Amino acid sequence: MGKRGKKAAAAARAAANRLLADNRQARHQYEILETLETGIELVGTEVKSIRAGKANLRDGFCLIRSGELQLHNVHISPHTHASGYFNHDPLRTRKLLAHRREIDKLRGQLDQKGLTLVPLNLHLKGSWIKLTIGLGKGRKLHDKRAAEKEKQAKNEVKAAMARY
Repeated sequence: MGKRGKKAAAAARAAANRLLADNRQARHQYEILETLETGIELVGTEVKSIRAGKANLRDGFCLIRSGELQLHNVHISPHTHASGYFNHDPLRTRKLLAHRREIDKLRGQLDQKGLTLVPLNLHLKGSWIKLTIGLGKGRKLHDKRAAEKEKQAKNEVKAAMARY
């Protein structure tokens, strides 16, 4: 296996594909119908802040404007070791990188009533920072309760199976 052993190679792969920020609230508020992994156009200080774990996806959403996917309302904190002049605006609109046919497919699905694009997580893929977006349909309160009850039943079954 070369200079590194199997465990070291697995650790290197895990470090190259790690989760940087997660929007757990999105899976609670929306029923995710489809996901898409996109690139994200960032400036240098944003990359440093995201790698330091200073990104918040909670209130974010995506729009398709003039044929481009745009990420709105995602807060990436200014980098602590950069001057104010070179730092970035924390809430600026960021362009998402996806193929034209993927954007057209999403636009067709967004024309349906009640569907929206929400950011699910930011992660590393090799040395690239990728954003996973989800096409979601908003859940009502009773849907959230049913999903919670279903999740709890699955956990109970899993625990019972582990005991025996």
